[in-house]
Formats: sequence, structure tokens, C-alpha cells
Amino acid sequence: MRVLYQVDSFTSTPFTGNPAGVVLAAEGMTDAEMLAVAAELNNSETAFVLPADGLDHDVRIRFFTPTTEVPTCGHATIAAHFARAIEYGLPAGSLVQKTGSGLLQQVEIHRDGDRISIGLHQGVASFGPELNTSQVDRLLHALGAGRHDLADGGPVQIVSTGHSKVLLELRSRAVVDGLRPDLVALTALSQEIGSNGYFVFTRSTGDAELLTWSRMFAPAIGIPEDPVTGNGHGPLGAYLVRHGLVPASGGTLTFTGRQGSAIGRPGDVQVTIEVRPDNELLASITGNATTAFRATLHI
Repeated sequence: MRVLYQVDSFTSTPFTGNPAGVVLAAEGMTDAEMLAVAAELNNSETAFVLPADGLDHDVRIRFFTPTTEVPTCGHATIAAHFARAIEYGLPAGSLVQKTGSGLLQQVEIHRDGDRISIGLHQGVASFGPELNTSQVDRLLHALGAGRHDLADGGPVQIVSTGHSKVLLELRSRAVVDGLRPDLVALTALSQEIGSNGYFVFTRSTGDAELLTWSRMFAPAIGIPEDPVTGNGHGPLGAYLVRHGLVPASGGTLTFTGRQGSAIGRPGDVQVTIEVRPDNELLASITGNATTAFRATLHI
């Protein structure tokens, strides 16, 4: 018998934010069993918590979409450590997780009375290729947008803090919310450019407390639309700093991004970007979470 949680990440309100399954004490499960559970839950990702297999980390976590394993996942990391904190009564503190790809990440458990939030140090951002003119046009067409919808910002570029995203800035919140993507076309483009996620955002949010408003599509890995994407917001913050779109005053940029409103699951991600002396950009995210349900997994 194993304990299964369904946790809504980046929110304190059940049935909003981004839902993730969490299987605690997943040791002994096969890859096929993990994939079957992820497919059954049909969340964008499900986290499987495993014991450490070395002295350089405290816990190991693997992440599965309904169709495949992925190297890391922000909202499912938030969910996994929230579930661990609830289930085991863990105190505030720091720990190191090892992902399925071997990446080591520092995680922080924050407690404020009964409220628990989770912070994740995603690591140094890496900047990949910029899409060429033809690829940008095809991407816009696949999203149901046009050249006139582009913002006067940085390039359309692949950026990663562990799981790459294509970053595309549009001119307004209305344009972002009005996208009607062609999932087949997006999947075909993913195979060409080598990145499965399209993180579309605007800085025209209409809310002084929000710097960005976004949506994310990754049909190539079985995610038509992800409600709130931790591994999109870290690269987003680094992108904004790298291209001089938002200043990092004193070497740090901190902001709140909202995602998921267009599909009725709004959630907020707190993002921090630190500019290192060598100009590397270190991304961290923090989010609230809440339990949707806890159950026994018969596998």
C-alpha cells in the first residue's frame, strides 16, 4: 500500500493552480507502473518519491507525464515536498533532491503557522538557439496568432533551467488568453527545434502586482496546456534579465507571474533571479500548495 496525494501547486485554493499527483514511498515500482499511475491521474506530471541513493542528496524524485518521463518539473516538485511535509510533519528547513536525470536541486520548506510553501532552486539558466523567421511564423500560426501580436521585446528563444521552454512574448493579456493552439502543428515544430514546451507570456498584465501573465503548451509530451509551470517561470525570469527587458536592481530580480487563468486554474509563481559575478543567472521559484485529496494506492 502506498499513499497517493493530489496537490494543487502555486495556489492556496483547492481546484485552482496546477494539479500534480504525488506517490510517496514509490520504491519498488517499475517504470511501467509509474507511467500507468501518471496516465490514470492524467495530470501534466506526477511525482514519485524515492529514497536517496547517495550521500549528496536527501531524497530522489522521478517525474512522469501521462505519456513519458521528464527530467524535472517545478509544480510537481512543489507538490511532492508539500505532501512530504504534510504526511511526515516535516519542519521548516532545506534539503537536496535528486531528479530522474541526476540533477541536484536545493528545496526549502517554509512554514507560517499552518501554511506551507515550497521553494526550489532551479539552477543556472542556459540559453539555447533563437528561432529563425520561418520558425517564428510557423509558431505564431500554430498558436492562432500573427506577427502583429508580437511584443517589442527579446527574441523567440529556447531557455532552460533543467527542462527547456521556447519563450515568446506577446503584446497583451487579451492576445495570450485568446490563443487557440494547433497541437499537431506545435508537436511537429517541437521535433524540429528540440524543445517540447512553448511558454507564451506578456508583461501587459493589467495588474500592478503581476509582472507577467502566461500560458504554456507542450503537446509533444502529452500536455496540451499546463496550468502553471514552474520550469517555465525560472527561464522566463532569466530571459527578462538577459535581454534587458526588466532590470535586476542590485543584482536581483524578484517578481510574481500568473498563469492558468485562461483555463480556469489560476496560480501565482514567485520568481527570483540572482545575477552572479560571472553574469550567470541563477533561478529560484516559490509557491504555495494545497491538498485536493489523499488516498491509498493499490499497487
